[in-house]
Amino acid sequence: MDFLELVKSRYSVRAYKDRPVEPDKLERVLEAARLAPSGSNRQPWKFVVVRDPEVRRKLVPACSDQVFVGQAPVVIAGVGLVPDRVMRCGVPGDPIDLAIALEHIALAAAAEGLGTCWIGAFYQEQVREVLGIPESAKVVELMTLGYPADTLRPKTRKPMSEVVCYDRWE
Repeated sequence: MDFLELVKSRYSVRAYKDRPVEPDKLERVLEAARLAPSGSNRQPWKFVVVRDPEVRRKLVPACSDQVFVGQAPVVIAGVGLVPDRVMRCGVPGDPIDLAIALEHIALAAAAEGLGTCWIGAFYQEQVREVLGIPESAKVVELMTLGYPADTLRPKTRKPMSEVVCYDRWE
C-alpha cells in the first residue's frame, strides 16, 4: 500500500476485537515513535504502554467513561517530560513533539493492520494517578491500539481550497 492509501485507510477506531497485539507488531509500532523527529532531537517523551486489563479498566473513568479505552488491548500514554518548554515561536514544545511521535504510531499501526484512536478527553490527574506518572511530567495524549472490530466510515474533509493557500494568507 502506498503512503496516501495508508493515510486514507487510517481512521479512529472505537471498537476493538478481543485479540492481543503480537509483541513484534507492538515493537515495530513503538519503534516508529522512537524514531520520530523532535525539536533539537530532544526526544522529550516517555510512552507508557498499558497492556494489563485491570489498569486499562481503571483508565475508563479517567477517560470520560469511554468504554472502548478499556476494551482496546493496548493503551499508550504519550507523556511530555519538559512541559514548560516553549519553542522560539511561542508554541509549547512537548505537545508538538508528542503529536508527531503519536501520529507515527497511528500510521505504523495502520500499516500493521491495527487501529488506533487519539484520546484527548481525559482527566490529567486521574490518568497520572492510575499510571504513576510524576508531577514533573504531563500526559499529552492517550492512544488506543488493537485490531479493529468496526469498519472505516467514509471520511469527510474540507476541500483543498479551504485549507491550503500559497505564498500568503488568503
